[in-house]
This record gives sequence, C-alpha cells and structure tokens, in this order.
Amino acid sequence: MLLFAVTAVRLSSRSGLPSLLVYLGIGVLMGQDGIGNIDFNNAELTQVIGYAALVVILAEGGLGTKWREIKPALPAAVMLSLAGVAVSVGVTAAGAHYLVGLEWRPALIIGAVVSSTDAAAVFSVLRKVPLPSRITGILEAESGFNDAPVVILVVAFSHSGPIEHWYTLLGEITLELAIGAAIGLAVGWLGAYGLRHVALPASGLYPIAVMAIAVTAYAAGALAHGSGFLAVYLASVILGNARLPHFPATRGFAEGLGWIAQIGMFVLLGLLVTPHDMADDIWPALVIGLVLTMIARPVEVMLSLLPFRMPWQEKALISWAGLRGAVPIILATIPMVGGVEDSTRIFNIVFVLVVVYTLIQGPTLPWVARRLGLGTRDAASDLGIESAPLERLRGHLLSVAVPESSRMHGVEIGELRLPAGAAVTLVVRDGSSFVPTPTTMLRHGDELLVVATDPVRDAAERRLRAVGRGGKLAGWLGTDGGDSKDPGGR
Repeated sequence: MLLFAVTAVRLSSRSGLPSLLVYLGIGVLMGQDGIGNIDFNNAELTQVIGYAALVVILAEGGLGTKWREIKPALPAAVMLSLAGVAVSVGVTAAGAHYLVGLEWRPALIIGAVVSSTDAAAVFSVLRKVPLPSRITGILEAESGFNDAPVVILVVAFSHSGPIEHWYTLLGEITLELAIGAAIGLAVGWLGAYGLRHVALPASGLYPIAVMAIAVTAYAAGALAHGSGFLAVYLASVILGNARLPHFPATRGFAEGLGWIAQIGMFVLLGLLVTPHDMADDIWPALVIGLVLTMIARPVEVMLSLLPFRMPWQEKALISWAGLRGAVPIILATIPMVGGVEDSTRIFNIVFVLVVVYTLIQGPTLPWVARRLGLGTRDAASDLGIESAPLERLRGHLLSVAVPESSRMHGVEIGELRLPAGAAVTLVVRDGSSFVPTPTTMLRHGDELLVVATDPVRDAAERRLRAVGRGGKLAGWLGTDGGDSKDPGGR
C-alpha cells in the first residue's frame, strides 16, 4: 500500500493530473471489479473516515492560506459560497429533473452535492500556474467556505419527509455558519496566542499542537451545532498567519497528513464504487455534468460576482476552475447512509461526473489561464522565515532563506536597516558559514540567522520581507512588509 501511495504521488505530480484520479483508480483496481477483488460496501464507515480526512485537508489548506491574498477576496468568496451555491443547486437540479428525468429529491441532492468545489483538486493544478492574487484568493477561500452550506443542504434534502421551506433552510444555514465562524475564530486566536507565549519542551510538539487545535475547532463547532468544517478552516487560517514558532516544520507536517488523508480517502471511495453497476448512469452523469460546467457554474459566477468589478477573463477562469473532487463523492454517501431512495444511483452519477469532468477541466486549466492572459505573474518570491523562541533570553532566533527570485540579492547587510535590537549574526553560503560585516552582500540561496529581541521581532520580520520583495529601496518605493504573515514563505 505504501508503494502504491508513493507511486501515486509521483505520478500525479509529474503528469499534472489531479491526484484524486490516481488514488480513485487505485481504489477501483483493488475493489470488486479489479485485481484486488475486495468486497467493500460500508458507506457509513466511508462517510466517517471521509469526514475525518476532510478535517485534515481543510486544516492543511487553512494553514497554507495567505491572509493578504484572501482578505480582499473575502466578499466575493462569501457570495460564491452562499448565493452562488444556491444558484448552482437550482440550475443543476433543474437539469437533472427535466433532462435526465430524476425525481426532485434526488435531483436536489445531486445539485447540492456537486455544488462544492474542492481545494485539493483545484490547487493540485493551479500551483503550477501563477495567477493574480485576487483569483487565487477567491478560489482558495471559496473552496474553504462552500463546504459548510453544501453539507447542510445535502443533509436537509436527505432527511425523510417533506423538504423544509427555503427560508427555514436559509435560517439554519446562517445560524450554523455564524456559530462555526465564531468558534473557529475564537479557537484559532486562543491557540495562536498560547503557542506564541508558551515554549513547548520540544520543537516536534508544535506541529502536533497546531493540528490538535484545528481538530478541537471542528469538534467544538460540531458540538455547538455549528459548522465544524468552517470552524476548522478559519482556525487554521489564523494559525497559519500567526507567525508561530517552527512553522515550516508544522507546514510540512500538515502537508504530509494532508497527503495521507487524501490517499486513504480516495482509495476508500474507489473501493466503495462498483464499476459494472455504473453503466446505466454514465449518460445521466455526463448530461448533469455538462449542465453544471457549462451553465450552472458560469451563471453562478456571473451573478455572484456582479457587484464586483472584475474583468470577464477573471470570471471565465473562476468558472472553469470550479473543480469537483473528494468532497462531492463523500457527500454522496450521506443519502446512502440515510437510506434515501435511489441513493446508489446518486452516488454512481456523482462518481462518474467528478472523474470525467475533473479529467477534462484539470489538465486544461493551465491552457485556459494562458489563453485568457492570466497565466503569468511577475512577483518576487517571499522569504522563508522560521522562528524559534528563546524564552529565557526574551528573544527570537529567525532563520531566513533567500529564494532565487528574491530582490534581497545584491543587498548589503547594512542596507537591510533592521530595527535596533535585531542583527544578522551568521550567513550560510554554499555549505560554509561566516559572521557577516555591514558590507557583506547577500546572494540567492543564502541562509541568515537573525537574532531579535522580543519587542522588535515582528518589525524585524516585516523589514526582511519588505526588502525581499522590494530590494534595498523598499521603504522609499512604498514596498513594506505588508500583512504577509506567511512563515512558510510559500
């Protein structure tokens, strides 16, 4: 299994295909119609494990989210996650009902299930295509926010009895989102405050503590009858932008857990499906997917982003980048667990839809971005800065990596103009280390050790990031440290 996982990671990263296709394929090969011939049909276990994996994936996504990119995109992302989801559900359900002939309940369930975009599927492709920060922020925030209202809708449509009035559902969604947001923000802030002011006995405990805080946010949100998914995402965003000690190690740990969660979840979903039972559902899946991709998603984007002044090229790319991944397939297990009529057919339709249209949209995203003139972005890479607290000395040791495209190249130590109380104490270059002088010129690939007292720690990091983006004239040219707060230097 480990060999399969490693092979899948390498294949998906080199081929440019979203990883879900590779992992799902492994699951199908191991399943009833594959070489493994494993008979697995436990939808309830799949849903539980899928939810747990989603918590880890949302936490990893939140930890890697840059606040400076999603902050201006929040209003647009919220509109897409609320009004946009409603439009998508209505249009897709109408297509499933009138074109495919499904009853309204399964049509609404499918419309809700496929209205959730998937961060893992989107960014496995978009990471290879630098985009304007506004588009990246909207897509990233939307994928983190729209899971919550979609889960509420799917659960409501899957309950036995008549479907509640739309205003009742709207009130329930609003309340659950408000509770989840409040708990996520509170847990994230308290967790970040605690980690920054309490020195743990070992650096390896910081990644575990961060993930534990994220899981706590989900649990607290769920227990309070709020949106646990929104809570874990918002808590992770706060933690990821709080300049925590040893954050690069935490980020790497979270990415590793995210890969494990994706692999396990996708393989399990592949095991759950029975390919020979899907023949009659291929054509309905293609029709519904066509309605979703060519009508529902563009209408959703155009109407939701109408209040915002955005070029049509950006709206077109956002429309095409609405990839569906693991989330819709996991949500399709909810009606199966609830015993909804035609639930197996719903699962099969969603499975085929996600696989086929991800296979079409995923590899073509870079081409579409280039054709729309949005595939390039001239920007200096941010610095990689890791912070270790020196608790007893009331200071911090900053480890600064200078990437290849950083504008810190050619800047002398004295030209950094660090605040009083901060100093570059060591430079590591080509495997050798030396104590720099004020005239030492920095180069690409250098690693610096900066010691800063506690009061000037934040100011020192802001100044370093400003020079990394704007060079020695950063202050005079208007380039500052901003609100990057990206300890991992992504």
